[in-house]
Amino acid sequence: MKVLHVETGKNLFGGALQVLYLLRGLKERGVSNILVCTRGSALADQARGLADQVHPLPMAGDLDLRFIWRLRRIIVSAAPDIVHLHSRRGADVLGGLAAAFTGSRTILSRRVDNPEPRPLVHLKYRLYDRVITISEGIRKVLVEEGLDPSRIRCVPSAVDLEKYRPGCEGEWFRREFSLGEENRTVGMAAQFIKRKGHEYLLEAVPRVLQSFPAARFLLFGKGPLEAVMKGVCRTLRIEHAVLFPGFRTDLHRILPCLDVVAHPAQMEGLGVSLLQAAASGVPIIATRVGGIPEIIRDGMNGRLVEPGSSRALAEALVRLLGSAETRRAMGAAGRRIAEEEFSTAAMVEGNLRVYGELLQGA
Repeated sequence: MKVLHVETGKNLFGGALQVLYLLRGLKERGVSNILVCTRGSALADQARGLADQVHPLPMAGDLDLRFIWRLRRIIVSAAPDIVHLHSRRGADVLGGLAAAFTGSRTILSRRVDNPEPRPLVHLKYRLYDRVITISEGIRKVLVEEGLDPSRIRCVPSAVDLEKYRPGCEGEWFRREFSLGEENRTVGMAAQFIKRKGHEYLLEAVPRVLQSFPAARFLLFGKGPLEAVMKGVCRTLRIEHAVLFPGFRTDLHRILPCLDVVAHPAQMEGLGVSLLQAAASGVPIIATRVGGIPEIIRDGMNGRLVEPGSSRALAEALVRLLGSAETRRAMGAAGRRIAEEEFSTAAMVEGNLRVYGELLQGA
């Protein structure tokens, strides 16, 4: 079997990281991979050796119509059995058109739960033979917008269980972030964009500090709203308690050392950072939106709160920070859930089932 993958993300997190896991697993199972990615992307370097061919292309976004012809030439030359489109930015519609012009069997992976206009859904999804959603929450959105459920398959995202696992290097962690043993820590790992809800966590901080003055909040990531969030900290006078360590490639060392992970997103397809936290044995407080409840079972491995409520988030944080026993129990439950439901092997096998079904004409 030969599969041509298209992933236009530049950084190796989220969907691009899932593509890397998939390429590795498919290669181990004898599948021939061809990767089309954005020129200069981190995935281009990491995928060499996992894909028989890697084609870094210039990609200027959804209006880069020349991408259709660049991709079409590669599809014609490679003659894959399946074209698998993995990312939204430019790859879904433009990639779908390129594949359609070649008559290829085409799959789209949908990783976000933001709604689309029904007329667009009616036209756009004609381009794909199957749609793979990474959560039942996303599947529900598509069905509600009119997509035929028989064309949708759910294959959850995966976490590297060997890389992300419990076990804190306490001295390194405290030294790295200038913390003391008295500091209880709350982490959040997400792009600084509106739908991730950073402002609700920051609004919760003053209430948490009333109960735990030494609590520290570590916001990992980068994005267009980072400066805005730093301004919110100044307004709330909580700069002393909030750290902005930037984008880190060593979250596997950091997550196990956190007391709690918070994720007050307004929309979330599933949440790879939540999978990583669960696999690291950390309890999670997040919002009841999108695919998040498929990772976090309220009362088992974390707490779910309503989106947009900084008060509810603060109350949940105070309760969890106040009980080390509850944190340990929830962390252990999260690890079990990650092992049982979100392994890379399960994700790879799920995609292979969809490939086989499509090739067999089912």
